[in-house]
Parts: sequence; C-alpha cells; structure tokens
Amino acid sequence: MINGIAIAKPQTFPAVLMYTDIRSYVFTFVLVALAVFTPWAFHQFHLAGPTFLPMHIFVLAAGLLFGWRAGLLVGLFAPLASYAVSGVPVLAILPQILVELAVYGLVAGILREELNLRVIWALLGAMVAGRLALLLSVLVIHVVVGRVFSPIGLEANPFLAVWVVMRQGWPGIAIQLASIPVLIWLATKTSSGRWL
Repeated sequence: MINGIAIAKPQTFPAVLMYTDIRSYVFTFVLVALAVFTPWAFHQFHLAGPTFLPMHIFVLAAGLLFGWRAGLLVGLFAPLASYAVSGVPVLAILPQILVELAVYGLVAGILREELNLRVIWALLGAMVAGRLALLLSVLVIHVVVGRVFSPIGLEANPFLAVWVVMRQGWPGIAIQLASIPVLIWLATKTSSGRWL
C-alpha cells in the first residue's frame, strides 16, 4: 500500500536530459530564462519575490520534469543569471540562495528520476532538503563572516534568518504545492514523450 502511495507507475517524465544534444541545452536555457524573467516581472508589479518565490517553481519543475542534471543546472544558473541581469537577489544573500536552489533542483530530480517517487512526494522532499541546505549555508556564512543576511536585512541569529525566510515565503510555498503537481500533470498529458 505504501508503495502505491509513494512510488509512481512507469511514466513519461522525468524525460532525463543527458546533455548529449542541443535540445537538452535549449530546455535548460528556457527554464533558466523563465526563472529569471518571472521574478523580474513580479518586481515590476511590486510583488515581493521572497514572498511568492517565483524562481523556485522553474528550478523544481526542471528537476521533476527533466531529472537531477537539469534541476541542478537550472538551480545554479538561475540565481546567477538573475543577479547578472537585474541585481536580484542581492549579493549579500546570493550564496545562500544559490545553494538552496541548486539543492531543490538536484533533490527533486534524484527523487523523481532515481527513486521514481510521485510528484508530490518528490516535491515535498526537495522543499525540505532545500530549506535544510539553506540553513546549513546560513550557518556556514555566519561562522565565516560573523553575520547573516535575510531578505529583510541583517540578522544576528542564523536560525532566525532562516525562519524569517520561511515565514515570509509561505504564500510561495503554498503556490508551489498547488501549482507544480498540476504543471507536471499537464506536461505529462500534453507531451506523451514527444519533447525529447
């Protein structure tokens, strides 16, 4: 019974990107571009990125749809490209966001590709792992630099900094839990493996 709840039946996705042809790079580029453009668009309408977490959606989707390699690459390149294009996320929090997003994409892909978990369980596992990676990176930064930054400013306590991030991001977490499984289901239904 637990197997039926957690493990998915044979499926079209993830359509694992092996980076042996140009299509793999195109999919990765498109997901990175969407992960950069969407937060920029949110900021144009004065919607806080740390509240709605739009970049996270594309990183998690990359791992869930195309495996751990794509998830990791989108997770690494999206915040770097966003910073290069728009200066967001600010340099003070870029390292911790880079670690958090890379772990989201990597773990989502591993749970889906290697362990064949259903989307919701892979998504939840990736979200927990990403938050733990965020905490670890904030702790390391605190030890090395002696202070920690959160989206609302300087924090004295690493645990408080992570708590502020999670408290501020609960609408984005809810959006991810509601939208990502639907997006993956739609991709599965509409593609039937034709993408690759």
